[in-house]
Amino acid sequence: MLRLDVPVPVLSDEEYDAEVQRNYRWNFIFNMLDGTSFWFGMSFVAPATLMPLFVSKLTSSPIAIGLLSVIIQSAYMLPQIFTANFIEQLPRKKPVVVNAGFFWERLPFLLLAPMAALLAVPHPQLTVVLFLLLIAWHALGAGALAPAWLDMLARCFPIARRGRFFGTTSFMGSGAGVLGAALSAELLASAPFPRNFVYTFAAAAALITLSWVFLSLVREPVRQMPASPPQRLSEFLRQLPRTLREDHNFRRFLIARALLAAGGMGNGFVTVALVYRWHVPDSTVGVYTSVMLAAQMAGNLLFGFLSDRYGHKLSLVLGAGSLALAFLLAWLTPSPAWAYGVYIFLGFGTGAFFVSGMLIVLEFSAPERRPTYTGIANTVTGLAAMLAPMVGTWLAFYGYNVLFALSAAINLAGLLLLQWTVREPRAA
Repeated sequence: MLRLDVPVPVLSDEEYDAEVQRNYRWNFIFNMLDGTSFWFGMSFVAPATLMPLFVSKLTSSPIAIGLLSVIIQSAYMLPQIFTANFIEQLPRKKPVVVNAGFFWERLPFLLLAPMAALLAVPHPQLTVVLFLLLIAWHALGAGALAPAWLDMLARCFPIARRGRFFGTTSFMGSGAGVLGAALSAELLASAPFPRNFVYTFAAAAALITLSWVFLSLVREPVRQMPASPPQRLSEFLRQLPRTLREDHNFRRFLIARALLAAGGMGNGFVTVALVYRWHVPDSTVGVYTSVMLAAQMAGNLLFGFLSDRYGHKLSLVLGAGSLALAFLLAWLTPSPAWAYGVYIFLGFGTGAFFVSGMLIVLEFSAPERRPTYTGIANTVTGLAAMLAPMVGTWLAFYGYNVLFALSAAINLAGLLLLQWTVREPRAA
């Protein structure tokens, strides 16, 4: 399953670079098709809009919305530190991404439509529980495999081309997502609940499975690399504090990144607050998703090329500013029309963090340590992202305005820390 019995070629730097260049176009195409199909599918179950809307149809409790936010923002990040040591020892990353990825990352989406069709009306509370469990299954599985996926992409693309790959792929995926959001708005308006969500969940499952087919066609460049002796997980975890003590720039980055993750405490409540405040219909929520994805699409392309030229720190600073403006506007918006500005800034900031939030970590370490650095960064970020919605849920009981004002302030603080304490790792 992991192809551990297949010999690993011994290649010089020149031979390995030639292998990367020989497969560059092929890998660009099929990785882009994977990302585009996946984003297209996710637009039918958009975590920022349609998932909270589905849960709100089943229960009015903000606790359920808060748990969904916790899962969306943190479950992907948390398990990575526990799988990084194992993944770092694997000579090939693609087999674990493809073979284990189908069960852990893709299969949960195949179960959403049957769940909504059979249980949403007769058993709404059970449906909420099962829905949260399926989303957690997907997020935890994807997170466990993320260090392998990122390391595979780092092998496929040279450092000065990773940004344009992520940016172009995200641009295409966001474009498909805009179409998907428009189609989901039509589906939501065309049938009563829960049949409308059965349609959107089925579309998501088909497209996300198609993306797995494209991923399986990627050609991973492989060569023997320096590797530390195999370690038990307990030994690996005990050595992590030393890494943080010795790498001052990475440690300061983690502090700023964790603060920015905490600034997302209001993400899961934006759509719910607008629906409650202005009685926005379901179809308009689909339009909001289209606006957000269009802004994210522009941000992906801009920050992809910007980061290849100037590094990823600048992109993250601009993205943090955009998120701060989004929450400020969500706090002060005087009418439903202003909500479009909220989703524009949310999409623009999300685009920056999707491209540069992941790729910047790959530049803090040597290639053989990439899974470890990825695991540390994403797990620390995940811990902050897990606590933030819990605080956000508590604040929501006192009013959404307090929640959005604090989210804006925290994003601004993270921006200042990132700008003034972290050195661009490519320059360092």
